[in-house]
Amino acid sequence: MDFQVVVLGGGLSKKLLPLVSQELPNALLPVANRPVLSYVLEYLELSNLKDLIVVVEGEEAVLHVGAWISGAYADRLHVEVAAVPEDVGTAGAIRAISHHLTAKDILVVSGDLVTDVPLGAVAATHRRHDAVVTAMLCSAPVSGPSESVSSGGKDKIKKPGRYDLIGLDPTKQFLVHIATEVEKDLRIQKSMLPAVGQIEIRADLMDAHLYAFKRSVLQEVLDQKSAFHSLKHDVLPYLVRSQLKSEVLLNGMPQAEENGTEKVISQSNQQMLSQILANASEPIFHLRNALGPHGSTSDRRTHKCCVYIAGSSKYCARLNSIQAYSDINRDVTGEASHLSGYSFSAQNNIIHPSAELGAKTTVGPHCILGEGSQMGDKCSVKRSVIGRHCRIGPNVKVVNSVVMNHVTIGESCSIQGSIICSNVQLQERAILKDCQVGAGFVVTAGSECKGEVLAKK
Repeated sequence: MDFQVVVLGGGLSKKLLPLVSQELPNALLPVANRPVLSYVLEYLELSNLKDLIVVVEGEEAVLHVGAWISGAYADRLHVEVAAVPEDVGTAGAIRAISHHLTAKDILVVSGDLVTDVPLGAVAATHRRHDAVVTAMLCSAPVSGPSESVSSGGKDKIKKPGRYDLIGLDPTKQFLVHIATEVEKDLRIQKSMLPAVGQIEIRADLMDAHLYAFKRSVLQEVLDQKSAFHSLKHDVLPYLVRSQLKSEVLLNGMPQAEENGTEKVISQSNQQMLSQILANASEPIFHLRNALGPHGSTSDRRTHKCCVYIAGSSKYCARLNSIQAYSDINRDVTGEASHLSGYSFSAQNNIIHPSAELGAKTTVGPHCILGEGSQMGDKCSVKRSVIGRHCRIGPNVKVVNSVVMNHVTIGESCSIQGSIICSNVQLQERAILKDCQVGAGFVVTAGSECKGEVLAKK
């Protein structure tokens, strides 16, 4: 595939506090004891894409990510790590490195994506339709997008679910409408119903944040729309809208004005717009407009926004929230263990040869015990990941949790549904349920915490 590849590594996401820090940016968060970015890099490597630009927000994060990549992939991949300012957004990140982009088509992949969807199928869809953008869609989590789940703080209330509403043509190849992160209860204006009636609106699909773009169009949009911050929320909806506008122009209707992100359309033109939206749902919509109004290709004005919908048997998730972090760690040691890169034992777990287990200590299925870690007598680990060089005292129970590296856990502690960051100390008899403990924090003896974020100020 002669695509140029950009991996958006992010920086320090507020949604992932207290798990991330200057020393541990988003891209290096461990999933089954491997940085999440390694899943993306090996996914690309499997598709023989070995010349990559990894974009990271913030100078310090770039140093950590760059050092890890050069150590882990020096002989396997050619990776240019590019620094961009913090909080520029995904569109801003591409805009900042656009002078490096030279290929006809660009693949943009989120650095927090964990998937086994065949990348070649996305690229082939893009090329077959000569699309300006092809977005990969996959099944949304049953509970709704993961960012709708609270990060477990004591005072946080679970937010109502937000969904991507995606409009597809009957062939399910073309994207004709997208509304991102709308509330579950959607109200549609009556004037839109004639159009919606002929478009399949889906709320069960998630934008996987993997896109193939026609470079020239992407750069033109980013140059013209300097306020665009996000590929998903700004660039993609704009391309879908302008797809319809180009149809509008071909039908002789004046182009709708822009008013922020909303279109201002006069009442007299509303009916025509609805008809054009309805036309867009015809299987021949793009075929009919492959030629210009005079039958020539030189004055063609339409462009195509395509989708590739992953099969339900494929795994696809993004590590973009606390809940997603827990879910992905559970999945890659369970139903999606083929993504972990490990060979699981006959007991369906992984215990590193250098790890030490005390008498009557059990490590159940779907667990990982990392290099050099030691567990005392009568401990129990279920559906959990324990990192490298941890010291765990006797009578400790760990269930449905992630424990990172160099953690010390005292005697008779109980950890359930929690995430313990590196260099944490849990003193004896501490009880944690549904908590996140930031790096280096000390949980005092006998503490009982439920649904709390424990971190240094």
